Amino acid sequence: MLLLAVLHVFQMRTGEWEIFFEFEFLAGHIHYLLFIILMMTGLFIVVDKTNLVKKIIGLNIFQVSVFMFYVSIGKVTGGTPPIFPMDSNYHVDQAAMQSNLYSNPLPHVLILTAIVVGIATTSLGLALIVRIRESFNTIDEEDILQIEQKMTREDNQKYKDDLKGML
Repeated sequence: MLLLAVLHVFQMRTGEWEIFFEFEFLAGHIHYLLFIILMMTGLFIVVDKTNLVKKIIGLNIFQVSVFMFYVSIGKVTGGTPPIFPMDSNYHVDQAAMQSNLYSNPLPHVLILTAIVVGIATTSLGLALIVRIRESFNTIDEEDILQIEQKMTREDNQKYKDDLKGML
């Protein structure tokens, strides 16, 4: 509200209606900018961090931003839930149904499914991290890569003669 008041004063002093409408549009859609910032934060964490638990957290932040985005586009201003209005005889009232503006329920249903899939993905990822920790005694990607390279070199030295016969 304060932002809109400041923009209104700016519009009154400059007389430029186009700038006011652009700022008003941005102020009305600021939640989309917040979703994008949240999404990019999650993506950055997934790409930048080498700790596997932090990667799972980044993936969850990314998923939540997508969930919030889809729920926000499913809401219609002034819309009602898509429930048919009934008359006194429990029949669908066609006149009332034509005059109402309904919100779209599909994004909400899809997000409920996506939340369940996200929880399953997170639990599977954390279970795999526990197993990796048991096997490698670390959850850092770079350390795991070094341990695997060391194990590969040791296996190559150990089975060097067997490998020559195969090639």
